[in-house]
Amino acid sequence: MKDYRGWVLPMLALGVWWLASAQGWSPSGLLVSPEKVWATSVQEVSSGHLWVALGASLARDLSGFFIGAGLGLVLGGVLGLSPLGNRLLGPSFNTFKQVSLFAWIPLISVWFGLGDVAKVVFLSLAALVPVVVNTADGLRNVPLPLLEVAKVYGYNRRQTLLLVRLPAALPSIFTGLYLGLIYSWLATIGAEYLLVSGVGIGNTLIDGSEHFQMDLVLFGMVVIGLVGGLLNSLARLAEKRLQRLYGTP
Repeated sequence: MKDYRGWVLPMLALGVWWLASAQGWSPSGLLVSPEKVWATSVQEVSSGHLWVALGASLARDLSGFFIGAGLGLVLGGVLGLSPLGNRLLGPSFNTFKQVSLFAWIPLISVWFGLGDVAKVVFLSLAALVPVVVNTADGLRNVPLPLLEVAKVYGYNRRQTLLLVRLPAALPSIFTGLYLGLIYSWLATIGAEYLLVSGVGIGNTLIDGSEHFQMDLVLFGMVVIGLVGGLLNSLARLAEKRLQRLYGTP
């Protein structure tokens, strides 16, 4: 029974939506019926428009995530392991992360245009910050008793890093990667909405709003939510498996 409790609110909202459209509570035509949204969904899927848009969005999302996460792991490692690196780069990074992500769009659009390169750069920035912060914190805040045990066993710096610091920091690193993946997906929609060149789920929302096709807008929102939920589930599954592999709790 517990597994079905999460469906109560969505089903209630769906029932209210169906009742409102059936009773004509909004005569403006902006409140479309669930049947209309379903028909639009079938059309988008059967015509292939969904797969083209979704494929473009996911390609940008994953490209930006892997670039940002890769750079974030390197920079987070430098900040978390090297006191000199933290003194040299830490203040600049702390200033950088205070700048709103969307404040970079005018500069990115000037430097890289409105195409896929600009979107991937934007998504890389979205994934970068949480990965850096959590990686650095995880490596920096290893419990002191673990480090003392490493000294007792005579571990060198490499052994201490691979056998003590890294396993202890994995939960925090996984959290950063998880947040980076979610943030990059959210930023994908924002990038496609603001950097409007090309195709994608964000552009589907734009097309629907410009032509007052609320069924297309709602369809796009449902797809965004479902993909976000799927990415969330995959990230949690990968985290659990990697934690079991490395023996972390």
